[in-house]
Amino acid sequence: MLDDLTDKIYEAAFVPDLWPEVLKGINSASASVGGAVFLFADEQPVRGRTVPLLQDLLNEFLLGDTLQFSAAVSRMCAVQPASFVDVESFLTAEEIENDPIRVRLRALGIGAHTCTAIPMPSGEMAIFVFQRRLGEGRYDAGSFDILDGLRPAMARASLIAARLGLERAKGTVAAMTAMGLPAAILSSRGHVLVANQLFESMGSTFLPVAFGGMAIVDADANRLFQQAVVAARGDAEPSVRSIPVPAAADRSPLILHVLPLRRSAHEIFSGADILVAATAVNASSMVPSPTLLAGLFDLTPAEARLASALSQGRTLTEAAASANITVKTGRTYLERIFAKTGTRQQSQLVALLKGTEPFR
Repeated sequence: MLDDLTDKIYEAAFVPDLWPEVLKGINSASASVGGAVFLFADEQPVRGRTVPLLQDLLNEFLLGDTLQFSAAVSRMCAVQPASFVDVESFLTAEEIENDPIRVRLRALGIGAHTCTAIPMPSGEMAIFVFQRRLGEGRYDAGSFDILDGLRPAMARASLIAARLGLERAKGTVAAMTAMGLPAAILSSRGHVLVANQLFESMGSTFLPVAFGGMAIVDADANRLFQQAVVAARGDAEPSVRSIPVPAAADRSPLILHVLPLRRSAHEIFSGADILVAATAVNASSMVPSPTLLAGLFDLTPAEARLASALSQGRTLTEAAASANITVKTGRTYLERIFAKTGTRQQSQLVALLKGTEPFR
């Protein structure tokens, strides 16, 4: 069920009219009744999609100034939770009672909220929010696990949806131009069918190989990329699909996103099966936040907190203590982080994480 829902999330990235049904599917999986996705970008109005039950109310919010006066919206934009969280835990009882959005939702029988924020390397931010009916109580650990399991797909779909402005992709060339990102579409076997000019100009990063395929110059990144291509065609278990490509003398670090093209998206891209899009990140001495790390590398919230602590120069023992976990658990998390970031040593990991400031 969740695999099918994941495919639908990716499809909605290119066909945003499908978001209401996708959100309803996530509702069914997480025992929710309301759901919405909002996209925030500098100097652009807030955009959003929701379930049919709340569509009229969402339209009213987007046209008016209700969102900017909402304590819940302001708090979630400031906190930017790296996983789905209980929104009520971040608000006082008075704020919940008086928040203009919550007042309107209570009139429709809507109660507890959960939310996550997904900041993107390209500067936009997506917020997904789901709600339960009044009297059904708050979200439990099982529902959070389901939502967090779907979050990586939501993140990659949001990246594309934000670049397309929540508009339907109108054919291969138009969509790849509108994205404004280096992008290529591949067959199920990894053969490059079409690449835009931004992608083709990155010859120092992407290499053509036999039979029309492609590879990444960095060996560790290429290993993860080839695994992602196999997984995208359904021949293996899902693997990491946001792949870090470390900086080199002639290039900045990149994050390479691999999205399977399913159903309508498959037709939009003339029968192609995989979209590859790259987002740049700027090298920085700043320590990346756990939220950014979770969005970039598919890290779980716990893994992201540990990685962030390590990037501050702490030892594994110190980082584990700061995350309130044992050193043994920390080592387990670190092995998973290595696998997801294509690194093999803690020094490599820290060097990579120091290069993950959002690109604007």
